[in-house]
Amino acid sequence: MLKGISPLISPELLKILCEMGHGDEIVIADGNFPAESVGKNAKVIRMDGHNVPEVLKAVLELIPLDQYVERPVSLMDRVPGDSADVSVWKEYEKIIFAAEGKGMESVNMLERFEFYRQAESAYAIIATGERRQYANVILKKGCVLG
Repeated sequence: MLKGISPLISPELLKILCEMGHGDEIVIADGNFPAESVGKNAKVIRMDGHNVPEVLKAVLELIPLDQYVERPVSLMDRVPGDSADVSVWKEYEKIIFAAEGKGMESVNMLERFEFYRQAESAYAIIATGERRQYANVILKKGCVLG
C-alpha cells in the first residue's frame, strides 16, 4: 500500500500508468467489452468487481489528460435505435470536470466499431465488471507540467 494512491490502483496498473507516455491511450472497459481480443496487442488488466466510474476517478487522480488535443476522452456512442440507459456518461462528466476542469466538450463520441479500432491501438485496457452498457472510455494521457 502507498499513501495518497487509491487502493483500486494495483501495482501492475501503477506500473502501466507510469510507463505510458504523452499521447498513449488507456481503455477503461465495461464487462461486455471484448478486452482480450481487442487488447491482444495491449496490456490487459482485470478489475472485475469494480465499476468504470470508480476506476476512472482513481486513474484520473494519477494521470493528466492530453492538453494538446481538443478531445482527449472518447466514449462509445449508442448504436442507432438502441435505447440503452447512458446516464453513466453524466457520472463521467462530473469525474472529468473534478480532475481536469473540463466538461463534455473534451469528449469524442465514437461509433461502436470505430471505438474498437481505436481501442486496438491502446497501450492498455482495464477490464472492469461494469454492467451498464456504453460505459467504455478511452483516455489519452497528457504531460505532467511544471
